[in-house]
Amino acid sequence: MSSKPSSSVVLSTSCSLQRSLLTVAALTLITFTVLSLKSLHFSPTYQRDLTRISTRVDVDQAEEDGETFSSVYHYPEVFKRNYEAMEKNFKVYIYPDGDPNTFFQTPRKLTGKYASEGYFFQNIRESLFRTGDPDRADLFFIPISCHKMRGKGTSYENMTIIVKDYVEGLIAKYPYWNRTLGADHFFVTCHDVGVRATEGLEFLVKNSIRVVCSPSYDVGFIPHKDVALPQVLQPFALPAGGNDIENRTVLGFWAGHRNSKIRVILAREWENDTELAISNNRISRATGEHVYQKQFYHSKFCICPGGSQVNSARPADSIHYGCIPVILSNYYDLPFNDILNWRQFAVVLKESDVYQLKSILKSISHERFVELHNHLVEIQKHFVWHSPPIKLDAFHMVMYELWLRHHVIKY
Repeated sequence: MSSKPSSSVVLSTSCSLQRSLLTVAALTLITFTVLSLKSLHFSPTYQRDLTRISTRVDVDQAEEDGETFSSVYHYPEVFKRNYEAMEKNFKVYIYPDGDPNTFFQTPRKLTGKYASEGYFFQNIRESLFRTGDPDRADLFFIPISCHKMRGKGTSYENMTIIVKDYVEGLIAKYPYWNRTLGADHFFVTCHDVGVRATEGLEFLVKNSIRVVCSPSYDVGFIPHKDVALPQVLQPFALPAGGNDIENRTVLGFWAGHRNSKIRVILAREWENDTELAISNNRISRATGEHVYQKQFYHSKFCICPGGSQVNSARPADSIHYGCIPVILSNYYDLPFNDILNWRQFAVVLKESDVYQLKSILKSISHERFVELHNHLVEIQKHFVWHSPPIKLDAFHMVMYELWLRHHVIKY
């Protein structure tokens, strides 16, 4: 006679079956999860958080779609897709308050070393990003121009009061600020005094997006929140350079005022060198027309040390004239740094490298120089302002930076 299985055997078999079913269920869940994730588009929240995609695949796909983005971009295909989404969907509401004849709404001018601020004020009104419906807006633009205040001789103390009163008036009048405590609001200033003029409102500095030409950490610049505005001195005196390597016979070039410690050291160490064209004064116009600008055409590398602020118009000048910028500055969050790989078209050094500057530049092979130069020509379009703005110009790159940041705001 066969005996009945013992209770222990039945229990063991039951437990084994349960474990098997749980294992199968877990594997099924994992499989569906992986497949689901693969079917999703990349989140546009932050490009630097994404897994690097194969550059060759990105370039091939971009070429099929009629637009080429090379390895000079951190994530070429992600940039392409997000840029297209931005063009279709991104909306900005401009507060209507403030007299355009004083410090609000309109630019002071579109020329000079603070032209970037003026162009943004002009471009945002000319663009399809503007909406008159605040309920459709992704971000809110605070249209107060510190450059206009500066042009009218307003003191720093009064600028602080004017900014404070204006923003507090917007907060009291409209409901939008209080939804995020200003996190979906931004303002634009290129003059370094304009950055300081916001210090009267702590929450404006901490919460809102500051689009500034002085992206230095010693003025409270927060890289994941704020945006580095490229300082572009327009109009350019001469046409863009590029694809002219055979004409570039000078190893390195810099001329300017010694208004910072690094510039003093640069001039002291290298102004008598025979291979580096280093001058401790700006080239006088009396020496000839556009002599300073023409020197960019003849140089391989153009030195960009920080001045009274960490930024200057020299990187954009160098890019325009086809000269590889040598960033010689500490704590400089470079414009479009989370989109463009600056090391693919520039030489980025610490200030302490100034003593080895010549040997560093001479160690760069001709092949590497050609590669840097070709990449530089590729990104020139990102450092030029137009009115009205055109695709992929400086205005659209700034808007793309804002587009990235608006995704982290929840309300």
